[in-house]
Amino acid sequence: PFTVYCLLFTVYRLQKEGKMPIKKVKMNNGIEIPLLGLGTYAITSQTDVENALSAAFEAGYRLIDSAAAYNNEKQIGKAIKKSNVPREEIFLTTKLDNWDHGYDNALRAFDESLKNLDMEYVDLYLVHWPITGKRKETWKAFEKIYKEGRAKSIGVSNYTVRHLIELLDNAEVIPAINQVELNPFCYPKEILKICKENNIIVEAYTPLARTHKFMHPLIKEMTQKYNKTPAQVLLRWGVQHDAVVIPKSSRRERIFENADIFDFEISEGDMETMNKLDENLRSSEDPNEIE
Repeated sequence: PFTVYCLLFTVYRLQKEGKMPIKKVKMNNGIEIPLLGLGTYAITSQTDVENALSAAFEAGYRLIDSAAAYNNEKQIGKAIKKSNVPREEIFLTTKLDNWDHGYDNALRAFDESLKNLDMEYVDLYLVHWPITGKRKETWKAFEKIYKEGRAKSIGVSNYTVRHLIELLDNAEVIPAINQVELNPFCYPKEILKICKENNIIVEAYTPLARTHKFMHPLIKEMTQKYNKTPAQVLLRWGVQHDAVVIPKSSRRERIFENADIFDFEISEGDMETMNKLDENLRSSEDPNEIE
């Protein structure tokens, strides 16, 4: 009941009293990225995509995260054009499919993504997974796309420490982003450390641990202490680790709830306590095994 009350109050307050602006952080190429975005994994119907983006734009979101593997690029492109939000205000991300690694393949795949999105450029293009064998060639193609201005920023996803070391040893353009699974129950400290040392922003997917830990005693304690929902506490933890968070939802009330995280701060002591929740709880494949 307490969580339901917080959720309903959040939606009411954001709609009636106005929303806190979503803060931004500057990447290593000087471009700013919002600290909160909308994940769109498994949202594929045109109606669901349009409803999700409409609610997100109303709640103040401008970062939209997609991927070729999500099979929703066409739907997202149409929804953006249907909205009344200017394209230059939107930070649009998509990702290379695993089947499309290699120099020529990556260039072709990027052209296909732009065609699907019906866009002249994307704001961020990511290598979705560090597939063995061709990822060095793939990054060379990404650098070409970046230099041409068709991707305003380039980065990687699911790169572990060894993948990043390999890339940094060979890259002409340092990735702006490393998108990884990150929440208090999956807390890859060494990845955060190497990214910080190399001025690479960490972007957190599954920042809510897919809601599996909402009833954890410590999370419940934090919701009472800060008068926030479990989702808001988990997202705030991610933001305070200097991560961009991209929770996925197609429900209007949840999208508004997730946006209400910029009016409070978790204390240093509580952050340290939450950091100890790490149990390497993965919701997706281990990047070291998918190779």
